[in-house]
Amino acid sequence: MPELPEVETVRRTLKNLVLEKEIEYVSVFWPKIIKLPEEAAQFADALQGQRIIEIGRRGKFLIFYTNDYALVSHLRMEGRYALFNKGDDVDKHTHVIFHFTDGTELRYRDVRKFGTMHLFKKGEEFLSLPLLQLGPEPFDEAFTIEHLREKLAKTNRKIKTALLDQSIVVGLGNIYVDEALFRAGIYPERIANSLTNEELKSLYKEIIATLTEAVEKGGSTVRSYVNSQGEMGMFQLELFVYGRKDEPCKHCGLPLEKTVVGGRGTHYCPQCQK
Repeated sequence: MPELPEVETVRRTLKNLVLEKEIEYVSVFWPKIIKLPEEAAQFADALQGQRIIEIGRRGKFLIFYTNDYALVSHLRMEGRYALFNKGDDVDKHTHVIFHFTDGTELRYRDVRKFGTMHLFKKGEEFLSLPLLQLGPEPFDEAFTIEHLREKLAKTNRKIKTALLDQSIVVGLGNIYVDEALFRAGIYPERIANSLTNEELKSLYKEIIATLTEAVEKGGSTVRSYVNSQGEMGMFQLELFVYGRKDEPCKHCGLPLEKTVVGGRGTHYCPQCQK
């Protein structure tokens, strides 16, 4: 699933591709992707004649701002946006097309059909799910060491599971939790409220540093992720543990191990993360 760095990269590339374009009409081929309004036809009708004036992001959600609406889009496992010209072949996994007045089309493709779209009146997008209960962005002033300490002190979940909780901090997923925990030297099955002050400081620093570096590298191309111009992210070349089971640790040389924490595959170094 694309995490914060991948979604931020998609947001930036989409701004270069579709900003200021006017929607002539919308085609929806798989109505279950549209979660709000209930009818896909209402979704399409509302966006007709709207102009895309900004593209934002909240955690792993893209937000397309038009004159009157905020379209909240989650890519889930395989969702992908790309710009095409009118008349280009449409493959069977394309489920929503935004047809622009200039003859181009923004197509949403999703092999697994897990992605979601919610359409709100602009200004109401943060008053309801899916954005209502999200925690602070890791790059915002609201994400402080005090905030992290307070949230983790209240839970006896394993630290890996706690960091995947989007109400604590948004945007972290499986890849970057594994990476941040390795860089902070914390075993992924440690109980969250058992971390010392020094461990918390290190974890806080490494969450921000890991995500910052990943955004600068365009995210991680793992499995099918590419940005909206078909370009791969390059941060996978910098990964310390994720996807590297049995390979030597870049710090100590011992083979990396993989376990399951909270139902998620988890990579770690048994020496560096005792």
